[in-house]
Amino acid sequence: MKFTLLTHSKEFPKRSNTGRLVLEVLGSEAEQLCWDRMNPPAGLLEEIEAGGVALVYPGAADENDGDLSGITHFILIDGTWHEARKIHQRSPYLQKVRRVCLTPSGKSRYTLRKNQKEDCLCTAECVIEILRSTGDATAADHLEQQFLAFISQSGAKSVVAKATCPER
Repeated sequence: MKFTLLTHSKEFPKRSNTGRLVLEVLGSEAEQLCWDRMNPPAGLLEEIEAGGVALVYPGAADENDGDLSGITHFILIDGTWHEARKIHQRSPYLQKVRRVCLTPSGKSRYTLRKNQKEDCLCTAECVIEILRSTGDATAADHLEQQFLAFISQSGAKSVVAKATCPER
């Protein structure tokens, strides 16, 4: 299984970004791509065309959106809800991808940002839900432990935000 975090350039330096946890814990099973409206990632476009790819995004989902079988690659938009909406609206290739909505097992525990959407999860929580739903409890538990440490008062302050959107 593969996870692609399509990340807004403003997210890279933010201490509150949970995408970095996903990359840390999942290693080669996760990648982070900087979203660029004018230059969509060629490799991602090829993978979308090949099939087995789904976009995790709230809203009107495709039929059987709770059924994750046959999906080998999940795309998550990694940014604030405002940024995610903009990325989705300005990326025609994402609108062609099968869309799945997650049914969280509980409320989000992420409280590091203001204006959180009710009943929505942060990037790391989405990946935890997907891992659990697809039977990878070990990876889900490991990511959840890292996430809980991150959101604790000391965990959020210890993260150093130095990453930037890589140059093309």
